[in-house]
Amino acid sequence: MRTALVLGAGGFIGSHLVRELKRQGFWVRGVDLKLPDFSETAADDFIVADLRDPYNCRAAIDRRFDEVYQLAADMGGAGYIFTGENDANIMHNSATINLNILDACVRRNVKRVFYSSSACMYPAYNQEDPDQPVTREDSAYPAAPDSEYGWEKLFSERLYLTYNRNYDMQCRVARYHNIFGPEGTWDGGKEKAPAAICRKVAKAKEGDEIEMWGDGMQTRSFLYIDQCIKGTIMLTRSDFEGPVNIGSEEMVTINHLAEIVMTIAGKSLKIRHIPGPVGVRGRNSHNELIRKRLGWAPDEPLEIGLRRTYTWIAEQVERTRGRNAALRHHSAPVVALPDRVAS
Repeated sequence: MRTALVLGAGGFIGSHLVRELKRQGFWVRGVDLKLPDFSETAADDFIVADLRDPYNCRAAIDRRFDEVYQLAADMGGAGYIFTGENDANIMHNSATINLNILDACVRRNVKRVFYSSSACMYPAYNQEDPDQPVTREDSAYPAAPDSEYGWEKLFSERLYLTYNRNYDMQCRVARYHNIFGPEGTWDGGKEKAPAAICRKVAKAKEGDEIEMWGDGMQTRSFLYIDQCIKGTIMLTRSDFEGPVNIGSEEMVTINHLAEIVMTIAGKSLKIRHIPGPVGVRGRNSHNELIRKRLGWAPDEPLEIGLRRTYTWIAEQVERTRGRNAALRHHSAPVVALPDRVAS
């Protein structure tokens, strides 16, 4: 039986990836700091461990797996990445994880490893025009990411590719572009734009106002999780090392993204633009290389994925409301103790 290891298996993309690998007949081990938040893991074996510790990496990679998928990282949405408050943790934690994993793979003679990089590594100077951002894979240099998260991703891309040259490995590198879908983080500060907007719309009543960082004219493309998983597995099993974009070419403004979600929800809402971290002005996947090397590129319309995602997040919002109402209904009465009287 073929074996696979998914690092970061408790996260959004990782948990979906485990499920697909199991569907394909793999024996799968998952590793993460936590189990998946919204469903039972499909993994045959799940290790809860901190991959910043090299001992844990060696314990997780205790055999020669056929495929290793490295998704574990310290990451989040704009509210986490672009404030500057988490830069040291982002760079230290993610770089340490990648160094430990590669060391453990070499020890066990693991050859085929997938690494999930990010479009955040592209130069900020190529993403100032919201209508014509440049994200061709060969546009990465001269390097100038707009965040320390992007710098760490760029370093780690190069790290994995050096192991191909020096250790005869078959590492594959993909640059993800804004992956979204059900079972992704949807509140708490680490959620990305589609989830945040779906949550705000789901919570709002007809005619309400929702808040949005910036003027909403910044552009992005968003890729539904199923297409991400398909591209990831195809690249891992290909003879192309990358880096290559895995993303959608359907670019929208964040204002238009909100309008699509409102239409799905059947609500007419106002948008109040407020100051906040927004990242680059424009970003869109450029898919010429993936079409050439894999004979495939994501093609599902954004609205289809948003409909599935909104339905799921609206259900989460209602469940949270129900739990909060139950807590209020069943909460114990508050009793004030009398003032202490000296005896």
